[in-house]
Parts: sequence; C-alpha cells; structure tokens
Amino acid sequence: MKKALFIMIDTLVHEVYDEEAQKIIHENFDVIGDPLTKENYLEQKELLAEVEVIFSGWGAPTFDQEFLETTPNLEAIFYAAGTMKSLLSDEVWEKNITVATANTANAVPVAEYTLSQILFSLKNGWQITRNVREDREFHFNQYQMLGAYKRTVGLISLSQVGRKTLELLKPFDLEVIAYDPFVDEEEAEKLGVRMVSLEELFETANIVSLHSPLLPETEGMITGELFATMKTDSTFINTARGAIVKEDELIDVFKERTDLTAILDVTHPEPPLPDSPLYDMDNIVITPHIAGSAGSEVARMGKMVADEALRYVKQEPLKYQISKEDYRTMT
Repeated sequence: MKKALFIMIDTLVHEVYDEEAQKIIHENFDVIGDPLTKENYLEQKELLAEVEVIFSGWGAPTFDQEFLETTPNLEAIFYAAGTMKSLLSDEVWEKNITVATANTANAVPVAEYTLSQILFSLKNGWQITRNVREDREFHFNQYQMLGAYKRTVGLISLSQVGRKTLELLKPFDLEVIAYDPFVDEEEAEKLGVRMVSLEELFETANIVSLHSPLLPETEGMITGELFATMKTDSTFINTARGAIVKEDELIDVFKERTDLTAILDVTHPEPPLPDSPLYDMDNIVITPHIAGSAGSEVARMGKMVADEALRYVKQEPLKYQISKEDYRTMT
C-alpha cells in the first residue's frame, strides 16, 4: 500500500475526514504517522522522506520547492477544502504530482446559501424585515413584493459555484442569464442559460449573484457604475471574493439607492474595518464568510477526497484532479 500522511489543522482532521472517510483511507493506504500540521511537519523529516500520498485540508502547508525537497517520493496530494490558491508552486506541476481537490464539494453549500438568498430576496425579504422593525406593525400586502415568478437572476461567472447555483435554480420559474467570457454560445446552450454582457446583466436582473474567481483581470471588476444601473428593489449577492467589488463605490451607490440590497458573505478587507460604513447601512447584509462548508458539511469534502484517493490506488480515472491551467483560474 502507498504510504500516506495527514497534514492540516490537527483539530479538524476527524471533522473533515470523518469515520467513513477514515475507513476508506486506512483500508487502502499505509498511514505512517499521526496527523501533522504546517507548524510541525518539518520535525518529522523521516516520515516526509517516505510519504507518497498526502491528505490535507485547511491549514495545509505551501507545496513549494522546499516542501518537495523533503518529500522526494510524493506522488499525490488530496485536498479536502475549497481553494488551493497560493498553496501550489510550479514545481508541483513540473514533478507531475497528482493534485485533486474537494472544491466541487465545497461549491455545494455555497450554491445552497446563494439559492436561499435569491429566493428570500425575491420576496423582498431583507427590505421587508427592515420595514417591519421600523414600523413595529405590519399587515398583509402592506409592503411591495417582487415575487419569484418569471423574475430574472443574473450569475456572474459560470464557475463551479455558478454552475451549481444554475443547477439548483432549474426547478423554479425564473429566467437565468449569465456573464462569463470563457463560456461560448454552444456551451451556454447545453447549460440552458442565456449569455449577456456584464452591463446588460446588471441592467436586467432582479438578482445579481457574483461567482467569479479573484484574478488580476477580475479585481475591481464590479463598479459603482454597474450598481447604479440595477433595477428597482434588486439585490446583489457576493459569495466570491470581496476584492472583485469596488467596495467604496458600492457604499456610495447603496447610500443613494436605498431600494437596493447587498448580501455580502465576503468583503475586502475581511472582516471590514471597525469604522466601515457597511456595518451601519440598513440595506447591507453581512454574513461572516459562512457560505462555504461548515458544521456537518465539511465531511462531504473528506468523503469526496477519500473516494478520489480510492480511484487513484485502483488506477481508475479521477473525477476531481486539477491541472496547472485549472489552478490558474480557480476561485
């Protein structure tokens, strides 16, 4: 059996890799030591010299040249978390090390969170909640509602989260439009979504949901000019990265357009500075980066990785392996 080690936050190992995942791993790999962390792994150089497969997750070390020099027999890295941004160096690809991630599994709760906010927002839920608190009474049909029938949802980027959100929206009587310069019309037709420009998306959609990766090309992509064109009583949702949005411009527009609502699960910086206006604006909803896997959801990632590792030892095609090009455009 191939020799394996866990390297991640030690207190999370058995939450992410639960009993079911551990059983698969221990039956098919020779786990040669206790879980290590990025703070102490260099104390176990004799184990690193032997290891062939690493199981990791949150708190992973950086897999750079220094790390790879201590792991000369390393063949594969299985990562049970979301993004691996900044963790992989070019040497990983040069050495043809197999890398598989659970970012597809992590996309599930993000898409579920997004779906919940889309449906609630189409009821004008956050705006009505504010009104009820202010009025301290309410009557049926007292407040204007959009409703979730024949409304338009705009997805910015058909990333893994964007595509999962699109899938979850299928049962609802909604029109879904999308902006993604990497998706052509043929692929869009297969996905059942109409592609539009970023400008048209903001002008047309009742809900605008951001799912782009943070890249040099996307930093600051969402501007105040775009927010200013949003339809009356529409909502902006960000579960991607805060730096994709020009936050100061968002604040300026949303101060003027109190009919708009922004649901921000991510900000830049994160959390916002203590004096940020975001905390005080009634039409801004901040959640503390909770859309991704949390609680019982983290075990989904460990199970996905364990199943992928089983395919690896059986020399079966992998489902969640990433390439150097995949890594460049990952969220």
